[in-house]
Amino acid sequence: MTKKVLLTSILTVFLLAMTFAQERLVVKGNKKYAEYSFSPAIDIYKKVIDKGYVTSELLEKLGNSYYFNANYEEAEKVYKQLIETYGSEVGPEYYFRYGQTLKTLGDYRNSDSILARFADMSSNDLRSKIIKTAKDYKEEIARNSGRYDIELFEYNSKYSDFAPAFYKEGLIFSSDRDTGNLARYRHTWNSKDFLDIYKVNTDSSSNNRVVKMNMLNSRLHESTSVATRDGTTIYFTRNNFVDGKSRKDEEGVVRLKVFRINWKDGEWSAIEELPFNSDSYSVAHPALSPDEKTLFFAADMADSKGASDIYKVSINEDGTFGLPMNLGAAVNTEARETFPFVSSENILYFSSDGHPGLGGLDIFATKIDNENISNPVLNVGEPVNSNRDDFSYIINEENKRGYFASNRADGMGADDIYGFLETRPLIFECLQPITGTVRDKISNDVLVGATVKVINEENEEVLSAITDDNGNYTLSCDCNQGNFVRAQTQGYIPAEEYLPISDGKPIIIDFYLEREIVDAGFGDDLFKLLQLSTIYFDFGKYDIRRDAEIEIQKVIAAMDKYPSLKIKANSHTDSRGADSFNLWLSQKRAESTVNYMISQGIDADRIKGEGYGETRLINECDDGVKCSEEKHQLNRRSEFIILE
Repeated sequence: MTKKVLLTSILTVFLLAMTFAQERLVVKGNKKYAEYSFSPAIDIYKKVIDKGYVTSELLEKLGNSYYFNANYEEAEKVYKQLIETYGSEVGPEYYFRYGQTLKTLGDYRNSDSILARFADMSSNDLRSKIIKTAKDYKEEIARNSGRYDIELFEYNSKYSDFAPAFYKEGLIFSSDRDTGNLARYRHTWNSKDFLDIYKVNTDSSSNNRVVKMNMLNSRLHESTSVATRDGTTIYFTRNNFVDGKSRKDEEGVVRLKVFRINWKDGEWSAIEELPFNSDSYSVAHPALSPDEKTLFFAADMADSKGASDIYKVSINEDGTFGLPMNLGAAVNTEARETFPFVSSENILYFSSDGHPGLGGLDIFATKIDNENISNPVLNVGEPVNSNRDDFSYIINEENKRGYFASNRADGMGADDIYGFLETRPLIFECLQPITGTVRDKISNDVLVGATVKVINEENEEVLSAITDDNGNYTLSCDCNQGNFVRAQTQGYIPAEEYLPISDGKPIIIDFYLEREIVDAGFGDDLFKLLQLSTIYFDFGKYDIRRDAEIEIQKVIAAMDKYPSLKIKANSHTDSRGADSFNLWLSQKRAESTVNYMISQGIDADRIKGEGYGETRLINECDDGVKCSEEKHQLNRRSEFIILE
């Protein structure tokens, strides 16, 4: 008994020691994670999990560490384990990242399912609204695809090459290729060498050679950059590195900042830190407007919606800056919006994993109109976009050539630069042609001069058209948003159709308007109100002719529409024949009309008939007057008088 107690005590102490050791490792891993040192954090978390110590928080951070390092294969395994094990305990953000990871791996069916669950969990999230309203996003991407011819940049290396920027006649870009320091400095985010900025074909020293731009580089990261057209000013991204020392925030993280350098009096000036940088948040990826009076950049400032947002700031004449402004919900989501670029046609290109894409970061575009950034955001499509990370897009609008970076599988290194030729433009204005005819619903007659309007979802009239002599109209609407098409004319009830967001294919909408006969009174002729053709009979006969049957069906349609309507069928003959015969014949015609309508479903108490013989002629063709058959035909008729 004593031995069993002793063994139990020893085992308990051992397990407690093991648990304490795992917890200490987790604390160490969390410290690395908080410092964005994801590579060592991964090593630590894996050791802990291999020893059987697993928590939801541990899986969350391990999954994120893989996700932020673009190791989507491993991220998928961890997120899957997290959600399958802890289910309802898992926050919506992990469903979003799991869905994005599945999409990156090409599993769109399961990705759509997981992202739909995320949308249900986060009803107030902008991404949730986008997911719910963009269910046909793959069709939109397909429409925008096939517009580029791409090829690998000939100066790529087996390392990471990205962030191309136009500079003079060549390019500058960022790379962690061999820097000549024998990898003395490595970044703990991904355990790779720090990035430097390089140039190629910008001057004689870089003619067909990749050369470091030493005046920009430090022992930490330098990455995305942009130069003015004359090449005298360069904005670039660097770690928070001032006076030869790196600076950390309160959590021990070295943030990113944007710096500026100017060519003046034959030499480069001292590097200048921009005033809206901060030690407590990151500012990165500068881009210039076509007039070079506005600087765009990505940041995670206090008012950011997500992991990073795109901002803009005015550049004053004296080189000072205005106040940074978030581009807002038209561009930014709760995820990552980054790597902005503005073309000479005022098109803002950027990368995002918050807008619907093919996986990882996709490249998107939106038109900037007079400082207005509320136009649709469009995915630029394949082959520029893929199911991996695609980013740092630039284009020369004059020759339609440009560059972007991607970590797709067919490259040489971790990230590679691709050159492209845009073979056809991205269409921002999606105009859907609409044609059709406006007719009377009962008579089928065309309605000339009817108005057809396009009204947006804010109930604002966008444009209108008038029907021609054939009742036809032609107009168009913006197919990037839902619209109502409404037809109306005096004396008729307006009718409208809703057109959802579409691919812009032409559509035909015919309108059949109903008359406003609710104001008709006792004794009014229904045929005149509905503009129907008169019901005629053959000489000496009372059976319903085929042409009369068509018109009577229109009366039946009106009675179906207005259940309280009661009518009387008055029938008439021409003057030929005896008066008594004509009275009998007209009564038979009235009865034929009534019986036909009852056979078609009209209640007998809603219609009655009466024959008037030749007592109500509508022309001069009385007894003894010689008239043509056509004139006599006009008197052999039935009419419908409203009783109630």
